[in-house]
Amino acid sequence: MDVDLTPKLPKKSYGGDGGSYYEWCSDELPMLRKANIGAAKLALEKRGLALPSYSDSAKVAYVLQGSGTCGIVLPEATKEKVVAIKKGDALALPFGVVTWWFNPNDADLVVLFMGDTSKGHCSGRFTNFQITGSSGIFTGFATEFVGRAWDLSESDADKLVKSQTDAGIVKLKDGLAMPEPSAKDREGMALNCEEAPLDVNIKDGGRVVVLNTKNLPLVGDVGLGADLVRIDGHAMCSPGFSCDSAFQVTYIVGGSGRVQVVGVDGKRVLDTAVKGGYLFIVPRFFVVSKIADASGMEWFSIITTPNPIFSHLAGRTSVWKAISPEVLVASFDTTPEMENLFRSKRTSDEIFFPPPK
Repeated sequence: MDVDLTPKLPKKSYGGDGGSYYEWCSDELPMLRKANIGAAKLALEKRGLALPSYSDSAKVAYVLQGSGTCGIVLPEATKEKVVAIKKGDALALPFGVVTWWFNPNDADLVVLFMGDTSKGHCSGRFTNFQITGSSGIFTGFATEFVGRAWDLSESDADKLVKSQTDAGIVKLKDGLAMPEPSAKDREGMALNCEEAPLDVNIKDGGRVVVLNTKNLPLVGDVGLGADLVRIDGHAMCSPGFSCDSAFQVTYIVGGSGRVQVVGVDGKRVLDTAVKGGYLFIVPRFFVVSKIADASGMEWFSIITTPNPIFSHLAGRTSVWKAISPEVLVASFDTTPEMENLFRSKRTSDEIFFPPPK
């Protein structure tokens, strides 16, 4: 496989006074198309509103910065859920969900979206359908159709459809009230990865929170798994691979470090420095490892299966510890003494390795 895996930043797609929408382009990041993955980022300024829309792809949303409100209308629902969101929140958004996003605060609200585009119109890119605004669905219908659908006169239907002249993102005037979020509506819709119980916690190494069908049931409807990983300064994430034929899509939330990916025939296909804001994709069965710089490193990943399974090639739970000594001696063409030395290392560490002392 000869595909460019170089991490990339997104580019602005559209925006205005209320904020901007950014996308990663499959022409610059070809693995998006190959993996059928879309990735985008929404940044809302104070009083910014992302107008109601739906997408051709199931997604996971992750709040990178700020706080605000998200409106969610599930398929066949008769009432929206109004959910308070803040930094660290993850939301699973299945097919057919209509959403809007609002930032009432001074600080920007920034939300990351990653999802499966295999059933979408364009492989490697989300196609969003605006319900209102200058590019809204109903601008394309004749006023006769709109009036009949909404039981309005044609003149009223035309006025209503054309009253919002902006597209996608708008800035609301001061004093215009928005729905208040409900704690009940949040149940089962969002999980804060920075506050959730840790699935892995290794002193001076790193911490992991895994999103799955147990802690965020809608993940099953989306068909994706996700995790938030934080490793400490100079710590290492064990070389490993997804053993259930899944792609790993990784967004660097903060910090910096180095990442290497090795693929077919032992070829190193990526060896680069990464920092906050960059995104890259690891192909199926390729082995990836990361080492943080002094400040540590944090990343949010989706995996193209709802309950991912990983195999690690170093540490207490690695495949090496399971293979018999005789096979290791023969496989490495080494001595029993070297095999004993090799096996005696990393007997307690797993997944994350603290910096050498």
